[in-house]
Amino acid sequence: MQRMLLLSLSRVATVVTVNQQLTAPASPRRPPRPSVPARPEAVIRLVTLLRQLAIATVAACTIVFTATQVRPVFLGQAPVADRVLAGVYLDSTPGRSPWLSLPEPLAMQHPQFKRDVAAFASDLVRTGYIGSERAGSIAQVAVREAYHRRIPPALVLGVMLTENDRFKPNARSKVGALGLMQIMPRLWTPNLGPILGHNLRDDETNLRYGVYILRHFARKTPDSLDAGAVIRTALLGYNGCVSGRNTPDCRAYPEKVRRHVERDGRALCAGQAYHDCVALPLWAALRDTTTPPMPASAAASGAVVASVTDRPHDITARPTPRAPRSSRADERAAAYLLGMVSKGE
Repeated sequence: MQRMLLLSLSRVATVVTVNQQLTAPASPRRPPRPSVPARPEAVIRLVTLLRQLAIATVAACTIVFTATQVRPVFLGQAPVADRVLAGVYLDSTPGRSPWLSLPEPLAMQHPQFKRDVAAFASDLVRTGYIGSERAGSIAQVAVREAYHRRIPPALVLGVMLTENDRFKPNARSKVGALGLMQIMPRLWTPNLGPILGHNLRDDETNLRYGVYILRHFARKTPDSLDAGAVIRTALLGYNGCVSGRNTPDCRAYPEKVRRHVERDGRALCAGQAYHDCVALPLWAALRDTTTPPMPASAAASGAVVASVTDRPHDITARPTPRAPRSSRADERAAAYLLGMVSKGE
């Protein structure tokens, strides 16, 4: 009986389920997805790749070249603080170093010029290898050229004693350097000979070359160096010690010059240390590159005549016929321009 009842109930449930399925609303069909064509595989062409690599290489080379050749405007220039200190130092030097703060003609007439000449000669005589007459002649030229080129006279003394401490005018080194300041003829006379002379065995001509070369290498030092580095770099350039292979121990050359100044330049430095007597004045002179102007009163009166030392004196003068007026005017103009060029150094 129970079994028959369960069978009837299951049939009724089945009928109800079927009716529900038949009467239920049909679910909407989704539209078919559009067919997407397959993507083609990427193909790398060798020509295109090489072209892109070439463009990248050219761009990298351009950047490297620009970075190595172009320098910022203020790179290598002295800091503002250094320039201010140099200006303060220059303002305090008219009494002891007139070559730093006065125009050349006024500096030559300053009492300190005669004192420097006498001190230079005294230091030379004290070495015991030179007489007073020749020492006075050398001192006059050396201090005059130092004032002209704005170089400390004690530096000229130190280099002279380092190069030729016996003051032999005919001294010749193993590499061919000549005279008091040991000048290399093949390097300097081709360009400077018409201006400074050719006879390097002459004391005056040799000194003019030596002071000019010192100034040349001092001006080549970067503005960012301090006083000690400036004097060392300039002296290494004067000695030709670039790679350190020209002479044994050439890196010690600045130290040799310093020892000569401290030991033999007592009258010139008047108790000052090497830094205050040589390094600091040279450093200040390089930062103040403008030649001090001539006072208007002195220029107007014509009482002061500029001394021109860039003229060879060791060439024998020959009598020449009187030149026409126009030719003499051209010669005066050429002499004026030569003086301007030489003073620019």
